[in-house]
Amino acid sequence: MTDAPPQQHTSAHVDTFARDHLPPPELWPDLVFDLPELRYPQQLNCGAELLDRTVERFGPDRPAFRTGDGEVWTYGELLRRVDRIAHLLSGELGVRPGNRVLLRGPTTPWLAACWLAVMKAGAVAVTVLAQARAQELATICSIARVTHALCDARTMDDLVKAEAPGLRVTPFGGEGPDDLLRRGSGLPETYEAVATAADDVALIAFTSGTTGRPKGCMHFHRDVLAIADTFALHVLRPTPDDVFAGSPPLGFTFGLGGLVIFPLRAGASSLLLEQAGPRQLLPAIAEHGVSVLFTAPTAYRALLDGTDGRALSSLRRCVSAGENLPAATWRAWHEATGIRIINGIGATELLHIFISAADDAIRPGTTGVPVPGWQARVIDAAGSEVPDGDPGLLAVRGPVGCRYLADERQATYVRGGWNVTGDTYVREPDGYFRYVARADDMIISAGYNIAGPEVEDALLRHPDVAETAVVGRPDDERGQIAVAYVVLREGARRDPDALRAFVKAELVPYKCPREIVFLDALPRTATGKLQRFRLRSAGDLE
Repeated sequence: MTDAPPQQHTSAHVDTFARDHLPPPELWPDLVFDLPELRYPQQLNCGAELLDRTVERFGPDRPAFRTGDGEVWTYGELLRRVDRIAHLLSGELGVRPGNRVLLRGPTTPWLAACWLAVMKAGAVAVTVLAQARAQELATICSIARVTHALCDARTMDDLVKAEAPGLRVTPFGGEGPDDLLRRGSGLPETYEAVATAADDVALIAFTSGTTGRPKGCMHFHRDVLAIADTFALHVLRPTPDDVFAGSPPLGFTFGLGGLVIFPLRAGASSLLLEQAGPRQLLPAIAEHGVSVLFTAPTAYRALLDGTDGRALSSLRRCVSAGENLPAATWRAWHEATGIRIINGIGATELLHIFISAADDAIRPGTTGVPVPGWQARVIDAAGSEVPDGDPGLLAVRGPVGCRYLADERQATYVRGGWNVTGDTYVREPDGYFRYVARADDMIISAGYNIAGPEVEDALLRHPDVAETAVVGRPDDERGQIAVAYVVLREGARRDPDALRAFVKAELVPYKCPREIVFLDALPRTATGKLQRFRLRSAGDLE
């Protein structure tokens, strides 16, 4: 069934800023609640559902969070610590339901505990990356009218430099008398969660902001549970004995879902690593018996370079998102480990993954099919559905929809009741969705359409290529030409002619890059996402 934008339930928000700045109802996407598990009660607090209800189901003694140095928090210990922080928030710190609370720090159990406490206190979490700089923080605080911040004591400097007006900052994990953990140590160990409405705003997740002003994506308490009750429940299918780990930070919705929401919803545990690159992940997987891994395609390739596969034997589920998963990477991983990577596409606007497939349903080279609870189609610029096999814009709808915080770009993302993600896709006749390119990444050269990811996949099949990105560069004669930026494996010789000949043997000649530029590393954001705009706009990255 579909649902119009819901009417006001009994909101617990005293500070109504977030609800007041939702898009007008006519700019909301259609919402779909066609699974029984998505029919949530009108009053719902996702923090209590993820923690208190999970303790009731599985008991307090199971492990919840683990650290790289061997520390283990049980669910009972996590609940007590979260409730003390919630008492401090709603008491001495003066946080009122609906206030925005910025959370900043590396990925640790304490950061996750702070997020859960903000949920239980009925406030709105604004998670940011530990690497965010002062100007970025100032912009986010201004857009979201952030009133309070909980910040790892080791990452305070840039937040102080941001000089956000009226921001009350409380450090945690430090030695000072004002430290959150010190101030909360004597408070009660039980806290009754604020009775928020299911459609009270729970978090504001900002897009990476690699181009233009960042967009704040507002998500409700029910949305937090919906991503667990669609993708996690039906595709990932976790068990209480699973150990989750991954590279995305909690300031990134891919990481918040994969490392906090999904394991807690299932009663499983999560290994939270402050440093989670391939060099740290590889030994951690073996040492801690990680069974569910969330990371990006580049990391999967790097992990393979560091092992023969035996160190990865504890894994049973591997999820890739953030950028397109090349078929060559999927096949190399499967050959080395026997594990089928679960590919997926998600968006900050929709909180997590909405197209994917698992196990025997996986088809290398495609993203998959709509996750149960979600619908997808491929449309043209006018919003009409295109025939199967033809490229067009990906449009999706489900239980979570795009709701930008006071941003005119809402009308661009939501069209005719559908969320239009900005990705070019093809729907195959049997219902599988195949990624072509970002809508602005399609290279049109002398009348030919060249999809950068297809050329990247061919280059990655060359044994000397570690990473690559293919973009279009303006050209007076051809309109655009395809340029490949390539990172070689250590010791490999920079020979563009050899790579060009290899690609010509893999693809039709017009898809071969006209130029090949060698780099030591591709430009990426703090979350590891490739910054294609830098490659398109700069020719001096070598």
